[in-house]
Amino acid sequence: MGKPDIIVVSGLSGSGKSYAIKCLEDMGFFCVDNLPTALIPKFVELCAQSDKGLSRAALGVDIRERDLSGNFSRLYDELKGAGYGLEVLFLDASDEVLVRRFSETRRPHPLAKDITLVEAIRLERQLMEEVRKKADKIIDTTALTVHQLKDELAKHYHPGQGGNGLTVSVMSFGFKHGVPYDADLVFDVRFLPNPNFVPGLKELTGREKPVQDFIRKKDETAGFMRKLKGLLDYLLPLYKKEGKTYLTIAFGCTGGRHRSVAIAEFLKDRMKVGGSEIIVRHRDIEK
Repeated sequence: MGKPDIIVVSGLSGSGKSYAIKCLEDMGFFCVDNLPTALIPKFVELCAQSDKGLSRAALGVDIRERDLSGNFSRLYDELKGAGYGLEVLFLDASDEVLVRRFSETRRPHPLAKDITLVEAIRLERQLMEEVRKKADKIIDTTALTVHQLKDELAKHYHPGQGGNGLTVSVMSFGFKHGVPYDADLVFDVRFLPNPNFVPGLKELTGREKPVQDFIRKKDETAGFMRKLKGLLDYLLPLYKKEGKTYLTIAFGCTGGRHRSVAIAEFLKDRMKVGGSEIIVRHRDIEK
């Protein structure tokens, strides 16, 4: 195994560190939060020796580990000296915003035992200064929404995705078998002429060319596909902007074998859905 790329995620309490770790996990990083500093070298070593392909990992470290401020610089230099691809991400925010976030969540600051919240934040800034000095990237989350923070992380650690990776699942189904509970958008295509009543097509499915040709040549199909494309071109960027990562679009006909299947296949093969990854499944095609 090659030596892994390690991102050390740190920062002030309330600045978004936990959310950043979740985002990195979604990007394929193996993530561990609040690992004691004494175990960090062993963790990195185990990642390098793993046969599970742990080529990228992220470690969350913060003021909850009381030895962090005294040991971090030494550990950082040791790991860098050993040739590991180590990067420190530090999240920060203004005192005013941190106070507001703690007030809104009603969670206690880890240092606010015998001192006020404002004093605890100022003390944490002092204790975390050595970690901040080692940071390769500092993100100030004062004015960022969670979606904007996700975008910032994706731009740096997941290039090509832009923070807005959206997997579109296209499903066909039959209404007589029930509407799928996990669908975000449901389209009823029973207005299309039914191949079930055409000699030679009943025993086929919407995956097969004779059925697809029958449906494709109808004016209703062309009009529907044109309007559907316009709707999706409008909706998908908005879903992405809101941070949605999965979208299920379901097409239903009576039995789920002909019209809905063909339309799902047309969407996959003939339409570019905003550069999104498309997965197609036909729920009721064998029923």
